[in-house]
Amino acid sequence: MKESTIKVLDEEDREFADILRSLGMDRNTAILVTYLAIAGEATSREFESGAGLRQPEVSIAMRDLREKNWVGQREVKVGGKGRPSLVYTLTTPIDEIIQSLEDEILREHAEVMENIQKLKGLVCLGYKPL
Repeated sequence: MKESTIKVLDEEDREFADILRSLGMDRNTAILVTYLAIAGEATSREFESGAGLRQPEVSIAMRDLREKNWVGQREVKVGGKGRPSLVYTLTTPIDEIIQSLEDEILREHAEVMENIQKLKGLVCLGYKPL
């Protein structure tokens, strides 16, 4: 019999995921990023057990991570005749993911500030809303 240990997110890990969420990341994506940053690699089953997500939630969040090119996968044969398991890892370091979030927020902030300046300019030119 094979012995395995599944890492489980604790309160500090959940806080990290909550901060990622507050920066605009989807809840399940934030949990997977946090889990992978801590565990290094994981299978879908490990995400389900260790992060408390259901299989469809893992699949949807994993699709989001693949679209961003933040995660890679490899097949691992687990013995028997069954299909191999997919093992996921972050291909983008967590500090680069955080930088990406920061860059997106700064872009959004710049757009908002630009629109505020346009409104101020219109008011200065005499525009009066109804």
